[in-house]
Amino acid sequence: MAQELERQGAKGPVRQFSASTKTAKDAATALGCDVGAIASCLVFLLDGDPIVIIKSGAFRVQPDRFLQLTGAQSLSRANAEQVRAATGQPIGGVSPVNWPGPLRVFIDRYLAEFTEIWAACGTPNAVFATHFEELITLTGAQVVDLGAP
Repeated sequence: MAQELERQGAKGPVRQFSASTKTAKDAATALGCDVGAIASCLVFLLDGDPIVIIKSGAFRVQPDRFLQLTGAQSLSRANAEQVRAATGQPIGGVSPVNWPGPLRVFIDRYLAEFTEIWAACGTPNAVFATHFEELITLTGAQVVDLGAP
């Protein structure tokens, strides 16, 4: 995954841990950073189509608010099989790159508050350093305001 990140222009280092970084809290503890600086890549089904929402580890996605922002009718969390099919990666390790095909991506504006943010590298125990603008470039994400924690 580190090679794919580099190929796509990501600058930050990759860090691998023996302990899990599957949850935002686990990742923040391992890195010694604020949980808000963890960029969680979550797969949802928006009107039945898989999408990725990149949001801060400090709070949860509010489905009603997201539906208001997008004008969609339904939003539900993807299950493990749907996450793997959409991204090729496991829950808790979804990276913002290296998916089997294009996905619609949304990124929460709140992540711009952090100079350095950390995202998963395709496994539940590896992360890489990045920043808000780089994540937008890597993913083509649409910026949304999910509401501060």
